Amino acid sequence: MNPYRILILLLVNFLLSQHIGAQTDSSAQKVVPSNSISPIADTGSLIKKDSVVKHDPRKATRRSALIPGWGQAYNREYWKIPLVYGAIAIPTVMFVYNNNWYKKTKYAYEAKYTFETTGDTTGLAAIDPDLKNLSTTSLQSYRNSFRRDRDYSILFFLLAWGLNVVDATVFGHLKDFDVSNNLSMNLKPQFNPTTRSPGLMVTFHPKKPAKKLYEVR
Repeated sequence: MNPYRILILLLVNFLLSQHIGAQTDSSAQKVVPSNSISPIADTGSLIKKDSVVKHDPRKATRRSALIPGWGQAYNREYWKIPLVYGAIAIPTVMFVYNNNWYKKTKYAYEAKYTFETTGDTTGLAAIDPDLKNLSTTSLQSYRNSFRRDRDYSILFFLLAWGLNVVDATVFGHLKDFDVSNNLSMNLKPQFNPTTRSPGLMVTFHPKKPAKKLYEVR
C-alpha cells in the first residue's frame, strides 16, 4: 500500500478524533446537573434577597402608636391621615372646653359655698360673670357635668388613638394580599348518596395573589 496514503489516513483519523473530543468537552461544559447550584446565581439571589424588604405590619403598628397617621403613611394610605387627625381633634377640643368650664364652675361653687358658710366675700369677685347669678346647687350640678364630660373626652381620645393603631395594623397585614373582587365560580351537578337526590355544587376560586416586586424602604 502506498505509504503516502497511509500517512494521509492517519492524519485524517487524528484530526477527526481531535474534533470529536473538542465537541465532547464543550457539550460537557454546557450540561449542568439539576441539583447543582451556580455560585454566581446563588450570590446574586442572596444579594437580591438581602436588598429586598417586605412590607412589615409591625412597623405600621409601632409608628401609629407613636405618632397618629404615621402608620397610614407607611401603608401609603395618605388620604386617611386627615381622618385620623380629625377623629383625634374632636375629643381634644371637647377636653379643653369641658376642662375650662369645670375649673370655672368649681371655683364659683367653692367661693359661694365659703360665702354661705363663713360670710367671706373675697372669692366672689373672681367668679365668671356668667356664673354669678347661679345658686350653689346649680353650680355643683354644672361642675359635676363638666367633669364627667371632660373624663369622657379623655376616653374618646384614647379610643380614637387606638382605632388609628388598629387601622394601620389591619391594613398593613392586607397590604400584600389581593383583595379584589375577581372571583371565578363553577357550577357542577352532584348526587347526594345520603338523601339519594340530585344537587348542585357551587365552587368559588379566589384570585391567586400576584407576585409583587417589593421595594426597599
